[in-house]
Amino acid sequence: MLAELSIKNFAIIESLSISFEKGLTVLTGETGAGKSIIIDAIHLLAGGRGSAEFIRYGEKRAELEGLFLIDELDHPVYTKCEELGIDVNDGMIILRRDLTTSGKSICRINGKLVTIAILREVGQYLVDIHGQHDNQELMNDENHLKLLDQYGGQKITKALEGYLEIYKQYDALRKKITQLSENEQEMAHRLDLLQFQLDEITNANLQPKEDELLQEEKIQISNFEKIYESLNNSYNSLHGEHRGLDWVGHAMSNLEEIASINSNLKELSEVVSNAYYQLEDLSYQVRNELESLEFDPERLNYVESRLNEINHLKRKYGQSVEEILIYSAKIEEELDTIKNRDNHLSKLQKELDSVLKDLVLEANNLTIIRKKLANVLTEEIHKELKELYMDKTTFEVKFITKPLSDTEQKFTSTGIDNVEFYLSTNPGEPLKPLNKTASGGELSRIMLAMKSIFSQHQGITSIIFDEVDTGVSGRVAQAIAEKIYRVSNGSQVLCITHLPQVAAMADTHLYIAKEIKDGRTKTSVKPLEETEKIKEIGRMIAGAQVTELSKEHAKELLELANTSKR
Repeated sequence: MLAELSIKNFAIIESLSISFEKGLTVLTGETGAGKSIIIDAIHLLAGGRGSAEFIRYGEKRAELEGLFLIDELDHPVYTKCEELGIDVNDGMIILRRDLTTSGKSICRINGKLVTIAILREVGQYLVDIHGQHDNQELMNDENHLKLLDQYGGQKITKALEGYLEIYKQYDALRKKITQLSENEQEMAHRLDLLQFQLDEITNANLQPKEDELLQEEKIQISNFEKIYESLNNSYNSLHGEHRGLDWVGHAMSNLEEIASINSNLKELSEVVSNAYYQLEDLSYQVRNELESLEFDPERLNYVESRLNEINHLKRKYGQSVEEILIYSAKIEEELDTIKNRDNHLSKLQKELDSVLKDLVLEANNLTIIRKKLANVLTEEIHKELKELYMDKTTFEVKFITKPLSDTEQKFTSTGIDNVEFYLSTNPGEPLKPLNKTASGGELSRIMLAMKSIFSQHQGITSIIFDEVDTGVSGRVAQAIAEKIYRVSNGSQVLCITHLPQVAAMADTHLYIAKEIKDGRTKTSVKPLEETEKIKEIGRMIAGAQVTELSKEHAKELLELANTSKR
């Protein structure tokens, strides 16, 4: 749920912090007070399109921040955040977005800088906004298959996983066959290119880690004088009269003479003796290293030339010798495939035919499950529409499946089905696509009926209705109020409304007001107590003049709402 919203310098809002509760929260107030501005802020916070026009006049930036609390441990937003490398602790997600006068947005999720696209990816799991003219998800037929699959839950998930596993095999084989079936000229060009690359790598006769060894050798040769001088000085410091080993030898001899006097002196004598022989051994090693040194300027030229050759290959085929050798093996295999194309094509086609049989079975199984779910969904939506006094409306899930012979384009990662929701609002009228059927109050009720069902399967934490009750009244208004409240039992619902019936059903009632202070308009938000609710609902009933009768009517509405809730 959205627990806290902070808005600063956004439209007519100077600074505002709002706490939200679970259940149904309604936002009411005079027209122009800023109700929709608050919803706009949430929309932008979830990745919606923004511009510099939203910034309060005279300010350089607008700041939006929202705290979301996620109770469900298996909520899909956790998986999405993990994919994006965003840490989520204690079930809290903080979205932040700053708008600047230059038109740029600075977005953060839990303190991590992200793009607007990533903000939108995460935001879609947290907020679902429905406006009077913006029922984008339900109205867009491209989303209908996804909504049906979400409604199906685990039944569809398991079937889709089985299908997808085989589809990946099918798709990979089909791509290989397409690649091998290219025209002769393109294949000949590809063959020449691969052969040239393979010859170039093979002629280089690369050895594993050769570049690392050569680089190390180059450093040794380049520093020959320094190494020689240091080894020579080290050896001379140890060997010779009155040098290091000579003095350590004197110390060893003196200690050996007194070692028998007591045990402590004996231990000291042994330590010095061991040190002497170790140093002596090390001095011989230094001498051997010194004698083995040999400066070969030709060798340095060879090493540099060889490294240049390897670096040339690296620029073309890989970042290391190992990557170049892997690439060489890959193109060698591709060359063999091209040279023996007919045999490989025949083999791949047999594999594809075999996989295709399994894919058809899995795809048909998906279609069968979806059609059964579509029948159940249709019954549920008809029931919801009946409760909203649209019992004459007909809803249908239409399946548009491509013919079995069209194997090239028929299979997708979601199966073979194209699904679209159709509707007829009047008896005798033909079914038409959902986005071409209803308008006004009808559209609001249809959307609400569908949302009542789909919200239980989508896992959205906060659903926002922005004046979706426009164009209805009377018993329909009461039915919409009860339906919105029912949706709030599964998800937090924020609702801007002008209907007193909806306001009466609220668990939390926020009143949005505006005032002029120091020549500037400011917006404020106030949670209403019971007596204040009665007054505000009375205003919504009567208009500007609140009478005692309108207050009595408001009390009656609240009592009816409480009865309906129970």
